[in-house]
Amino acid sequence: MKIDTVEAPKTSIQVIERMVALLDALANYTDPVSLKELSKVSGLHPSTAHRILNDMVITRFVDRVEPGTYRLGMRLLELGNVVKSRLSVREAALDYMRSLHKKTQQTINLSVRQGDEIVYIDRAFSERSGMQVVRAIGGRGPLHLTSTGKLFLSVDEPKAIRAYATRTGLAGHNKNSITDLGKLERELSVVRTRGYARDNEELELGVRCMAAGIHDDSGKLIAGLSISAPADRLQEEWLEDLVSTASQISATLGYTGPV
Repeated sequence: MKIDTVEAPKTSIQVIERMVALLDALANYTDPVSLKELSKVSGLHPSTAHRILNDMVITRFVDRVEPGTYRLGMRLLELGNVVKSRLSVREAALDYMRSLHKKTQQTINLSVRQGDEIVYIDRAFSERSGMQVVRAIGGRGPLHLTSTGKLFLSVDEPKAIRAYATRTGLAGHNKNSITDLGKLERELSVVRTRGYARDNEELELGVRCMAAGIHDDSGKLIAGLSISAPADRLQEEWLEDLVSTASQISATLGYTGPV
């Protein structure tokens, strides 16, 4: 019985290592690269390299330009842009968030959109803020019930907003929640006009929020900065500070558009 000495059993870790070796090899070339060259540079047997490259072509991590030649795929760019926006905005925002918290003594949230929800990616708060509910970093909230979520919905096309309403059913959390599409559309129109959004105890009773958008160098809305406070403590004068802080973070990210 012949033993295949080329294709030995591999663990998942080995497969990942070989995928990375091929990606690293492709990154060294500006033009499409042949299978023979990739095999040589990565140290992988041609049949192994070919099989892994085929899998990465299917998942768009690699493009097959023509039979036998490959280059890095667009999915890497897409994922890279997602990582860039989420990591860089946290780094750019942290000091500004701390300053805003110091001034207001209330919880300052940094959130991004992920599908039909927002995800809290950073926070500046203290026990003195008096918040009954502080959502953990990594926590989520529906777009239509959160101030930052409304910011993201406000930049969607009307068709996309209706599709969101159909998917989610505009489920509510309490008596203040917006569960009617017409009311949500009117609310989003106000958000577009004012340039900021509010959550008036729609997600949590006793908690109000206001949010302003953070934009990247292309002008895209990539995050929301919000102040959360007990409903009876939220002060309107904080709104100017919030909008100004969000604008400063946007400027740090290269945004030069209108405030």
